Amino acid sequence: MQAVILAAGKSTRTYPLTLTKPKPLLKVSNKTIIEWNLEALKGTAEEIILVVGYKKNMIKDFIKKKYPDLNIKFVEQKKQLGTGHAVSILKNRIKNRFILLMGDNIYSKKDVNEIAKHKYSILVKKAKNPELFGVVTEKNNILVDIIEKPKKFVSDLVSCALYCFDKKIFDALENVKKSERGEYELTDAIKQISKNNDIYCVKSMSCFQIGFPWDLLNADIGLRNRKNIIGKNSKIYGNVENSSIGTNCIINGTIRNSIIMDDAIIDKGSIVEDSIIGENVYFKGTAKSSENVKSVIKGKKIIVDRLGAVISDNVKAENVIINAGCKIWPNKTIKGEIDHDIE
Repeated sequence: MQAVILAAGKSTRTYPLTLTKPKPLLKVSNKTIIEWNLEALKGTAEEIILVVGYKKNMIKDFIKKKYPDLNIKFVEQKKQLGTGHAVSILKNRIKNRFILLMGDNIYSKKDVNEIAKHKYSILVKKAKNPELFGVVTEKNNILVDIIEKPKKFVSDLVSCALYCFDKKIFDALENVKKSERGEYELTDAIKQISKNNDIYCVKSMSCFQIGFPWDLLNADIGLRNRKNIIGKNSKIYGNVENSSIGTNCIINGTIRNSIIMDDAIIDKGSIVEDSIIGENVYFKGTAKSSENVKSVIKGKKIIVDRLGAVISDNVKAENVIINAGCKIWPNKTIKGEIDHDIE
């Protein structure tokens, strides 16, 4: 069986972390998102097609170096015209049945195996905030409808964007028109197929949807079962609680419920809580968390249950007090109290 991973998008909702790298290369529990998904496909997919676009060479170089023997093909989506368009450009490459997954979510091998058992299937799970996703209605485990980000409550069951299709999807995609946001939506094609075919709804055993920066923290906790993970060659002189520490880090401060990426230095006396610290960051100060934190994403305020700071790569933070919810763009030098995003 073939598998397709869509990994072409810019992922602007996860800024500032995806300003320096594509989302599939962000690490969760010291492993990139793309690694988690390639491992989930192992034993099920004989060939993998990776649709790339944004910072495509970073993904290509990483895969070729990490998986030199993997049977993987790269296809570029030159224009970002939606998930439906990304699938449509593969019409001549797909042989028959195939698994389709998003390159910015993390899927389990169990879910992949269950999806592959059915001719047509979609992975679903219950969500606390279904209005942020494609909401699914079903009857006796058969898909009835998908509604993209409904304004009124329809169901708490959402799509995890992991599917099994055959070549009929391409016929359906030919009839899809551009949506209001100027994209060809895959969900429109799925609705067409569901009119004449049963699409089985598989309840997810373990799926982590990474829509916003703090979703990395939730996935990280789940994947490492709240145990610390310390990367190779990292030196821990301070305290690390319920966190992931990347490779070649020096930790002299206190880290709680956080992700510290590779080559970061957390200086003596520092406190980092419920935060994400990017690669090659020097940090001295505090980034304490609070509950019900407001964070601005693409001009909209979003309430996060609990969050500290989100600091992108190559930031130098000296004697800082970073208020909860603040995001720091890459390559910045900051000092003192920070009470807003630094872009």
